Amino acid sequence: MNAKQKKPELKPVALLTGAARRIGAATARLLHGRGMDIIVHCHRSQSEARALVHALNAAREDSAAMVSADLDDMQSLPMLAQDINKLLQGRRLQLLVNNASRFYPTPFGAAGQQDWDMLFNSNVRAAYFLSQQLSPLLRNAGGCIVNLIDVYASRPLPQHSIYCMAKAALQMMTMSLAQELAPEVRVNGIAPGAIIWPEQGLSDAQKQSILERVALQRSGSERDIADAVAWLALDADYVTGQIIAVDGGRSLTI
Repeated sequence: MNAKQKKPELKPVALLTGAARRIGAATARLLHGRGMDIIVHCHRSQSEARALVHALNAAREDSAAMVSADLDDMQSLPMLAQDINKLLQGRRLQLLVNNASRFYPTPFGAAGQQDWDMLFNSNVRAAYFLSQQLSPLLRNAGGCIVNLIDVYASRPLPQHSIYCMAKAALQMMTMSLAQELAPEVRVNGIAPGAIIWPEQGLSDAQKQSILERVALQRSGSERDIADAVAWLALDADYVTGQIIAVDGGRSLTI
């Protein structure tokens, strides 16, 4: 090879957990539009994940793939990492977005161990051990991790103590891994506020009560979170260990 010739740059790939719908899907579409190839992880939402992958591949051939795994099952994580290695095929894993999450109330006195396990597993344990499994690939690529946290990681949400504790653990994990994986890998978090309403539904009065405590007096959108992920992943080369609140000012009055 001529000394002046450079090896072709490997195509960057983003892996997003829980990306079949909502914020994960919106983020996958935006990153794909910014030139990244996408691996969509899902568990139960396989039909939505396939539709998303089909749409991305229709826009750019061989640019998206799907992996399915139950992140509650620790035995599935090494196999998931192997599947991702196979899908890379000469590309580089540039970004891991830990987006998969569960959210539901656990009133104190009524919550059980199953609630604890489900909320901690989905919100922090899976993110930690998947990051551990994929850290060699991310180090080799000089990549980054973005964790989806919550404004309630810092301030408690009534009737949701276990969820809040799990997100607080994810927030500390973000800062800890930013130290442990530096300088090769950057690790940051995003704390959404009132972006999209919970799937179990809120009354109009409940929604209005929340919005009255948002400085901008309106809810956000999936695109607001996707823009923040893209900025951290693609534009913020000197940012690590930070938690960015994308909440319309909700954290000012929470």
